[in-house]
Amino acid sequence: MAAATSSFSLALSEPSSLSSSKTPKPVSKTFSLGFATSVSKGLGALRATAPGFVGASALGAKMVSMPAIKPLTSLDFLTKVFKKEKVNLAGHDEYIVKGGRDLFPLLPDAFKGIKQIGVIGWGSQGPAQAQNLRDSLAEVKSDIVVKIGLRKGSRSFAEARSAGFTEENGTLGDIWETVSGSDLVLLLISDSAQADNYEKVFSHMKPNSILGLSHGFLLGHLQSMGLDFPKDMSVIAVCPKGMGPSVRRLYVQGKEINGAGINSSFGVHQDVDGRATDVALGWSVALGSPFTFATTLEQEYKSDIFGERGILLGAVHGIVESLFRRYTENGMSEDLAYKNTVECITGIISKTISTKGMLAVYNSLSEEAKREFETAYSASYYPCMDILYECYEDVASGSEIRSVVLAGRRFYEKDGLPAFPMGKIDQTRMWKVGERVRSARPAGDLGPLYPFTAGVYVALMMAQIEILRKKGHSYSEIINESVIESVDSLNPFMHARGVSFMVDNCSTTALWLQWTMVHP
Repeated sequence: MAAATSSFSLALSEPSSLSSSKTPKPVSKTFSLGFATSVSKGLGALRATAPGFVGASALGAKMVSMPAIKPLTSLDFLTKVFKKEKVNLAGHDEYIVKGGRDLFPLLPDAFKGIKQIGVIGWGSQGPAQAQNLRDSLAEVKSDIVVKIGLRKGSRSFAEARSAGFTEENGTLGDIWETVSGSDLVLLLISDSAQADNYEKVFSHMKPNSILGLSHGFLLGHLQSMGLDFPKDMSVIAVCPKGMGPSVRRLYVQGKEINGAGINSSFGVHQDVDGRATDVALGWSVALGSPFTFATTLEQEYKSDIFGERGILLGAVHGIVESLFRRYTENGMSEDLAYKNTVECITGIISKTISTKGMLAVYNSLSEEAKREFETAYSASYYPCMDILYECYEDVASGSEIRSVVLAGRRFYEKDGLPAFPMGKIDQTRMWKVGERVRSARPAGDLGPLYPFTAGVYVALMMAQIEILRKKGHSYSEIINESVIESVDSLNPFMHARGVSFMVDNCSTTALWLQWTMVHP
């Protein structure tokens, strides 16, 4: 699997007047910044003029010129409890549910028939989701119990107790006892652990109970073996578009600012008794999601794992490493090179995109800086498209999922075999320089807006958006997986304490995906 064993880096070159028989012919339509061009003529200047740049790929040109697959049209849903709203995104209708603490009184109706919610696991998502659910239900004086289920002897028992879950009050216990006693089981253990334990989980669940997932990975794993979920249970997913600590932090902020939170997608894979949609929406609202949009478990795992390979984790790591080398090899000091790469992306660029959009990054530059941005954008877009397309195909084919399962069996002790632990990913010179730069950084400093870095980063973001669009993902899913999660959830962690701090707060699968990028 080439994408899993090679670093994400770009060989960027300046425009060349030299031609070659191997140079791809220009596509019939020059590419500007995706669907955003429908509302802004200002983006017309940012065209990926790939044939004039070394490294342009015929595959990238083909991807740009091919028509987009029509986004899924079967994502409408019926809810008896919440208000569904239709939104039009770039000419395509989608349906969402807006969240807010004012909707918490609806939770008892959404969770009708549920007496206990079992949260299985205490990794990235488990602590945040368990505490948010507990607090939301307590706010409306619901008697639904939120119980944590952990392996006997797990070190996470102490952490769960410190968060207020205890054996004495029936909110903390053994994993299998919790699964058997719950009407809604939120399976938030690692993807590889799900692959190893799904049969036992299924066998312990009550008939007509509901299995809740926060990632479609398990479906992909079952499909790779020609299997599906048992037919006597409902299967739903609520997938926050941010790491667990962000889900909790923004929920707490939402106590003062109604609507603060992390957006979520939801999907219903099986519904045995007609309750699944409202249970899923209630789960998302209880987590504090400002917006909940529909997806399928299959589309979710494809976009999620691909996004982690791309701009969310792997690609942005590769970009900053390659740009740091480029800048220092051309005479820039190490400290300034770090500021013009990592600090630039995780600081001012992320803040600008979050609050004003991608176009604002370009428009904030001087005319000379805009030309440098355009050079970097055009040099980067097609190579990004090429690498990202391979990453998407690896996920869609099931190759990436099989690798994740095998990695989980290598990295964790099982059946008496020793573990082969993952190494650290922040051992290159750049991250050592970063420690020095961050320690000297004034509070609130967002770093410089370096136009070349901005051009490369926006090209990467747009290439990922375009691939997901061409593959038929909804715009809600595309923007959350390619833009919002990146600039609002993940990049701030890297800005605060470096790449390891960002990745360590993500899932085990995300950690492994990132590890393979720096350990080919």
